[in-house]
Amino acid sequence: MSNAQQTAKMREGNGFIAALDQSGGSTPKALGLYGITEDAYSSEAEMFDLIHQMRARIIKSPAFSGDKVVGAILFEQTMDRDIDGTPTATYLWETCNVVPFLKIDKGLEAEANGVQLMKPIPGLDDLLARAVKAGIFGTKERSVISAANAQGIKAIIDQQFDLGAQVISHGLMPIIEPEVTISIKDKAEAEDMLLAEILRHLDALPEGQQVMLKLSLPSKANLYKPLVDHPKVLKVVALSGGYPRDEANAKLAQNTGMIASFSRALTEGLSAQQSDAEFDAMLGGAISSIHAASIAG
Repeated sequence: MSNAQQTAKMREGNGFIAALDQSGGSTPKALGLYGITEDAYSSEAEMFDLIHQMRARIIKSPAFSGDKVVGAILFEQTMDRDIDGTPTATYLWETCNVVPFLKIDKGLEAEANGVQLMKPIPGLDDLLARAVKAGIFGTKERSVISAANAQGIKAIIDQQFDLGAQVISHGLMPIIEPEVTISIKDKAEAEDMLLAEILRHLDALPEGQQVMLKLSLPSKANLYKPLVDHPKVLKVVALSGGYPRDEANAKLAQNTGMIASFSRALTEGLSAQQSDAEFDAMLGGAISSIHAASIAG
């Protein structure tokens, strides 16, 4: 795989990133929305087999290609599996022309100071080394902000950039994801604090280093334009955060230079019970609408 080619594809950003990284805690819900209820599997292994089948169906669909989908975020087990005998990350890049990323966080700590930091990630260096060997381009790591608390937001961004430095040391591109909960009353104030903290850390990054940022769609359109334009940022992507796809697309289209990295909004309406033609048509419509919103700015 060519790191330079993948970097260029992400920089140009003529599309969006598919978030196919539901982990153990969120997998039953994702399967349920896909029409597979919990009585359809009797073990965690069977559950993960089913979610891999869903992801493989998405990736193998004719609608899923690098002309509209520039990247895909994978769960660790998805990285370790294959699609039609080809390792998933290799299949994504060589067959679909889609840049592969890996979710590396292991969930969230209990809330303190209005935020949830990431839990420790045991064996992270080994995981990052495996990711490089598997052909992964970058990582994604999520924490959550639920209040405009300056102390908490500083702690979140300190942790995110410390982890980002570890990712960069392995030659990987970190997607830093401090998600702001969309339902909080002081969301706009939290986003102002977040922007200031991120800019402070970006300005301190060593020369030649870059990160990506995955942020909730802001209350104020183009709030994050200084991050989009920052030389230390390869790309700013948006999470749907629970907004329905149409609303997420409408908000995204107001933010110049941000592209989508949607999960539930991407798979909305897909069902295990659909024929391949129905599935491909539904997925194609979703991809086209998210792509249009991503390039609208």
